[in-house]
Amino acid sequence: MIFLKELNLQDAEKEYEYIVSVPADENGFCNDCYGAPRENFETVVLQPLIGQGQGKDLPEGYVPQTHYLLWDDDTIVGWFRLRHYLCPSLENGAGHIGYSIREGFRGKGYATIGLRLLLQKAAEIIPEEEVYLSVNKDNPASLRVMLKNGGTIHHEDSDKYYVRIKR
Repeated sequence: MIFLKELNLQDAEKEYEYIVSVPADENGFCNDCYGAPRENFETVVLQPLIGQGQGKDLPEGYVPQTHYLLWDDDTIVGWFRLRHYLCPSLENGAGHIGYSIREGFRGKGYATIGLRLLLQKAAEIIPEEEVYLSVNKDNPASLRVMLKNGGTIHHEDSDKYYVRIKR
């Protein structure tokens, strides 16, 4: 069974294994936790990430964002972030949602399913009428995922497509 689950302390061991393995910058999905040591992972990494969803200790200019992991039964196959609302830098940049699918699980429909599930959660959280996303132009697979989930290209620049999905 495929499902999204918020980061939590109960699954810390599997979350650690997954989170520290995601590269620092993979197709525009940034991971400041790449390679973090296991020691104090729950307090140094996991609790702050969980706190972001509650708006705790956010850096200046940041908005609350909830981190979800995409599970296929007991295996984590992806990481999704949902920013609760837009600020100017997000409106003209990354948007509401960022995601990454674990290498070895790409091209199997996980991103499409994960984004569909996250859009259901977004409908309950975000105030905007459209969900904003962006994708690097050299990542056509991710663009297809967005389009399959009802997205349209709103505009583009030299590096990215900016996609909107009506709620």
